[in-house]
Amino acid sequence: MHLIRPAAFLAETRALFAIAWPMIIAQLAQMGTGVVDTIMAGHYSAIDLAAIAIGYNIWLPIFLLFIGMMLGATVVIAQDYGAGRLQRIRDSLPQAMWLALALGLVAGPLCYFIEPLLNLLDLDATTHTKSLDYLQAVAFGLPASAVFQALRCHTQGIGVMRPFAIASVLGFIANIPLNYMLIYGRWGAPELGAAGCGWATTISMWLGPVLIAFYMARAPQLKPYLPPLKLVAPDMQRLREIMRLGLPMGLTFFLEIAVFSVIALMVATLGNTAMASHQIAFNVWDVIYMPLISIGSAMATRIGHAIGAGDRAAINLSITCGSSITVLVGIASITLLLTAPGAIISAYTDEAAIHTMAVTLVRLAGLFIIIDTAQVAGSFCLRAFKDTRFPFVVSCIAYWLIALPVGYWLGIATSDSALEGTLGFWKGMILGIAVSTLLVLWRLSHILRRPLSPAEDARAGEPA
Repeated sequence: MHLIRPAAFLAETRALFAIAWPMIIAQLAQMGTGVVDTIMAGHYSAIDLAAIAIGYNIWLPIFLLFIGMMLGATVVIAQDYGAGRLQRIRDSLPQAMWLALALGLVAGPLCYFIEPLLNLLDLDATTHTKSLDYLQAVAFGLPASAVFQALRCHTQGIGVMRPFAIASVLGFIANIPLNYMLIYGRWGAPELGAAGCGWATTISMWLGPVLIAFYMARAPQLKPYLPPLKLVAPDMQRLREIMRLGLPMGLTFFLEIAVFSVIALMVATLGNTAMASHQIAFNVWDVIYMPLISIGSAMATRIGHAIGAGDRAAINLSITCGSSITVLVGIASITLLLTAPGAIISAYTDEAAIHTMAVTLVRLAGLFIIIDTAQVAGSFCLRAFKDTRFPFVVSCIAYWLIALPVGYWLGIATSDSALEGTLGFWKGMILGIAVSTLLVLWRLSHILRRPLSPAEDARAGEPA
C-alpha cells in the first residue's frame, strides 16, 4: 500500500469538508428542531414531553424509511457524476420525485391512523390522547418532507449541500416561534401543548421543499444537473434502479431506528420519568451523532465520485481521510458527553428525578458513540460501493435478534426499578451496535480486497 502524501490528505480533507460542513449544519438544524421540541415541551409539562417522545419514536422510523430510499438516488448520482454522465443525472430527479410523492402519500395516512398501535401501549388516557394529537398533526407534513429529501439527495450526489443547509436552518429558526406560539398559546394562537408541537413541525416540513427548490432553481453550479421544468412520466427502469439500492438502505434505517423506538416505547411502560429521561438522553446522543453521520455521508459521496471515475488511489484516499476525521469527531463528542452531562441535561428539564436518571444515561451514550464511530465510517463506505443489502442483514441480526431481546431481558424481565430497567435497555443497544460494527468492518475489508471493475456501475459505459 502506498503512503498517502500529506498534501493529498489535506486536499481531500478540504474537498470532504466542502460537502460535510453544510451537511453538518443542516443535520444539526434538523436535530435542533427535536431539541427545541423537547426543551419547550419539558418546560410545559412532563406529560406533554412524554407524549411527544412517544409520538416522535413512532413517526421517526417512517420518516427514515423514505430518507433511506431516497438515498438510493444519491448513490447512483454520485457514481454518474464521477463518470461524467450528465444526462443520467438530469433524468434521475423526476423519477426521485415520483418515488418521494408515492412514499409521502403512504406515510401521511399511516401516521394519521396510528391509534391502533397506541392502543397496544396501554398508556394512561391523557398521554394516549396527547400522543395521538401530536402524531395526527405531524402526518400532514410527511409528504412535504419526502419531496424535500428527494431534492436534497439529488444535490448531495453531485456534492453540493448548501441548499440543504440553508433550507434546514431556516426551517429550524421558524420552528422556534411556531413551537412557542402553538404549545403555549401565545400571540392569539390556541394553547395546544403536544399537538401544537406537531403542527409546528408540519409547518416547518412544508417550508423545506419550498426553500430548497427556490435555491436550486437559482444556483448556477446546479443548472447543468437539473432537467427542464416539465412533467415526466415514471420510468420504471430508473425507479427500480433507485429502489434496488434505496430500499435496503431505507429498511436498514427503519430497522435501526424502529428498534430504538420500540425500546423507547417499552421504556414508556416504566413510567413518565423513565420515558422523559430516556428521550432526553437519546436526543443528546442524536445531536452529537449528527456530525458523524454528516462526515460519513460526505465521505460516501467522495468515494462514489472516485468509483465512477475508476480511480482506486482516490478511493483509498477518501476512505482514509473520511475515517480519520470521523474518529476525531467521535472522540471530541465523547469528551463533551463525559465531562459535562449535568449541564447538558439542565437545558432540558429542572425536574430532579428526570435530571438524575438522564445524566446516568448520557454517560452510557458516550460508550455507545465510541463503538458506533467505526460502524458509521464502515457503513457509508459500503453504500458508496452500492453494497446496501449487507447492512440490512446486519441490522436484522444486531438490533432485532440481539439488542431488543437483551434489552427486554435486562430492562423488564429482570429489573427491579425504573432506573435499572432503563439502563438495561441501553446496555442491550450497546451490545447490538458492537455486533453491527464488527460485521460491517469485516464486510468492508472484503469489498476493498476486490479489484475495481467497471461492473461496479451497471452502466459504466453509457455516454454522457
